[in-house]
Amino acid sequence: MKLLKQSDHKTSSADSIKWLGILVLLTCGIIANFYYAAQPFYIRLVAGLLLTAVALFIAFQTQKGKQLLGFARESQVEMRKVVWPTRQETIQSTMIVIGVVIVVGLMLWGIDSFLLWLVGMFTGQRG
Repeated sequence: MKLLKQSDHKTSSADSIKWLGILVLLTCGIIANFYYAAQPFYIRLVAGLLLTAVALFIAFQTQKGKQLLGFARESQVEMRKVVWPTRQETIQSTMIVIGVVIVVGLMLWGIDSFLLWLVGMFTGQRG
């Protein structure tokens, strides 16, 4: 069992307060959206987007938010390392997949038809 250091406990309680603030902020935003339903939509939309931006800013200040941002940065670095196929390779691979799907589909249709005929012969349903 991992023991929490004093700084971990302080960070944990600060993060809990931040998450509670985010929850209160978003709840108030939802209630305000219904309360001010008579206001034009674009005003409520801008207010909602601003409120969401503030909530996201606070969320990214927490430990989990920082981990998420680090993961996003690492993912972006890894995406740059990917060697993407050329257009010709993509088309060829797609045609192979389509061909295999057609062949397997025809094989399954043939097996199904044969088994249907065989069952029909044993049950007397067919000629």
